[in-house]
Amino acid sequence: MNENGVSTGNEYGKPDYRLAGTTGKNANQVEFNISKNTTFQNGVWSQLGVRAEYGNGDPSFYSSTGSEDSNNDGEGSFEIKEAFMRLGGFSYLPENAEIWAGRRFLNREQALLSAEFWKQSSGVGFGYEQSGNGIAVVSVDPGEKSEKPEGKTIHSVDLYSYNHNYLGGSFNFDLKFMMAGDDKNFGTNEATDGIGAAITYKRDYYGLDGWTTTALAYGQGLAANRGVNFGQWSGSTSTTDRDEGSSIFFTSYGVMNINAHWQMASELTYLHGDTIWGLAEGKTVDRFLAAVRPTYKVNDNFRWEFTGSYGMEQSNWGAEENEIDVYAAEIAAVFTVNSDFFGRPQIKPFVTFISKDETNPDADRGDDGSPEDGNTYQFGVEAEIWF
Repeated sequence: MNENGVSTGNEYGKPDYRLAGTTGKNANQVEFNISKNTTFQNGVWSQLGVRAEYGNGDPSFYSSTGSEDSNNDGEGSFEIKEAFMRLGGFSYLPENAEIWAGRRFLNREQALLSAEFWKQSSGVGFGYEQSGNGIAVVSVDPGEKSEKPEGKTIHSVDLYSYNHNYLGGSFNFDLKFMMAGDDKNFGTNEATDGIGAAITYKRDYYGLDGWTTTALAYGQGLAANRGVNFGQWSGSTSTTDRDEGSSIFFTSYGVMNINAHWQMASELTYLHGDTIWGLAEGKTVDRFLAAVRPTYKVNDNFRWEFTGSYGMEQSNWGAEENEIDVYAAEIAAVFTVNSDFFGRPQIKPFVTFISKDETNPDADRGDDGSPEDGNTYQFGVEAEIWF
């Protein structure tokens, strides 16, 4: 909730790389992953994977009436997010080969402090994989809720090759070809094809104890959203990418183990987009986020957590260029079973200060939910458990 004690349904630009912190949109969210694994006498194995979710995107504080989603807006409702099957162990396929089909978040990667998924193919598809090398076709009907127009199915052909050990780390390579199923149903301002590629490098924390993930991606047309991020957001609206749209995306994040008491997480992310997200031809947007989160282990069951971030956006959505600078600082007390950075379960009271400044005096300061003076506090308690 904000400093006025009111629940808030915004994320203050967090999905746009404007800030990092615990504050978010979901008041209460539960996710279930169910896996049924079977090995048969002839050596063939199967896996059924199901992911269900409740509460995603819903900021409301509910009581016990039972009508959790009485507005019928679809926010926070119970949904099946993934349902797919994998088969392997066939005598007529190479060793370690498998096939899969269904609805899936294929090869998903999530940044550490912004918490944004920058790589995935989210949709219904079919694929073949062997020892980290694969090919897949994933399809999706773009748009949200009732705004999914008929006849606008788009597809992504994914080629990937992972776990190549060089230069003290591991490289992953992704290439995606995206296309519309029937381009006659798309407007002149909507992309109908595209290509995206990414190189991901994983190793220790820049030569120190810990780990990092560093990625560079390029996308054009339907793939202009960070190159390798395919899903219902990839097309079908007036604000989508044009065929001539393109983007360059870079991110690097990880956790450093400093000593027995201190750890530090960090993230650097940069996005440059040209003629994307409804921008007119030749118009650009640049987004940059720098964030750190030092944590101090007091003992095995308690740690202090400090987060600081700076986010910047330069864009010319309208006739005048605008720069937005967002500064955020957060302190949290973490009560936990395991005080490591990823130790869970935990209960974490926190307070976040967000300061937003825009150089264009005509810009709408409240377009991401922040107050007119650009400053706000967020107070909350996050409870988190994985099992």
